[in-house]
Amino acid sequence: MPKALRGKGAGDKKKVVHPYSRRAAYIAREVIKQDKRGKLKIDKSLRLNATGERLLWFQNQLEPSKAEYTKQDACEIIERYLHRFDSELEQIELVNGIKGRQGRMHGSRESVIKQTVERERALYEGNGFEIPDIINSKHLKTFREWTGDLKKLPNIKMRKVSPRAAEGTAEGMAEGSEKDPEPEGPSGAVPEDDVSSEDSEAESLEEEDA
Repeated sequence: MPKALRGKGAGDKKKVVHPYSRRAAYIAREVIKQDKRGKLKIDKSLRLNATGERLLWFQNQLEPSKAEYTKQDACEIIERYLHRFDSELEQIELVNGIKGRQGRMHGSRESVIKQTVERERALYEGNGFEIPDIINSKHLKTFREWTGDLKKLPNIKMRKVSPRAAEGTAEGMAEGSEKDPEPEGPSGAVPEDDVSSEDSEAESLEEEDA
């Protein structure tokens, strides 16, 4: 008699993993690793997008006809950047100032904006706020040509700028312009060789008279 055919899925049944086995622990670790990788990837993408938006903002502030920027120019652009939310904050304040309104509208958004600006202001007045290097003409040219591609971000050179550095540069330039050039020598001074020659001539005349 022919042997009875076994069911098609009889040998394909998956083994049940015991929850306290080494296999279960291994699967749990792999799941945790994958979750961490996914979160890191998302965080990196968010940081790149935020950096790209910030650089595009600074790129839009560049004047096409301006070939070079000073530290003072960079500080003025940073100040405009730190005040970029002023109009939005005014709108929030205007909405909340309506009489009869109960509660505060957009409170969480207002809080996030203020915290962001305070953190950026502290960086700027401390070690310096990082912006594209627009002071170096070569790096400025590269930044102007950037099309917004996040993959090309490593090509853009960054530079930390603080108001103290700009003030130091301005003071140094002012001191240099106010300082008078030193004279090459005292006016009307007779060279030592001429003095010695005059003394020798006087002595020879005295000897002749004698």
